[in-house]
Amino acid sequence: MGVVPTREALTRAGNLGLDLVEISPNAKPPVCRIMDYGKFKYEKHKKERVAKKNQSHTKLKEIKFHANVAEHDYETKLRHAREFLEQGHRLKFSLYFRGRENAHHELGFEVMNRAAEDLKDHGQIEQPARLQGRSLIMLVYPKLSKK
Repeated sequence: MGVVPTREALTRAGNLGLDLVEISPNAKPPVCRIMDYGKFKYEKHKKERVAKKNQSHTKLKEIKFHANVAEHDYETKLRHAREFLEQGHRLKFSLYFRGRENAHHELGFEVMNRAAEDLKDHGQIEQPARLQGRSLIMLVYPKLSKK
């Protein structure tokens, strides 16, 4: 419509049964639009709801080990880790040292490196195994699937 005085724009909007909505107040002159503001707010809220529903929710899942983990326990925990990665969750591998195990940190690093190697086709290492006090911590995130 071009540049129109405010009173005239309000009159036009009123005649049409619509609202005069200021789009860009900092422009010279300010930009306004004649529209049904209630309908606009409703559609915007509806789009936000749909976007929120389609959002993926990732969680940080934790898998706990000990340095002398049995083979079957290791395989079971690795199977759960694969499932979590396929669902898109990040993983935190924790390996705790108890008592005399503290003298053999190399055993813990072997278990963590083995887990990283076994999961390389499902996830990527975000943070390699690192000693924090009496535990080893490693973070893994899922590989992005190419669709």
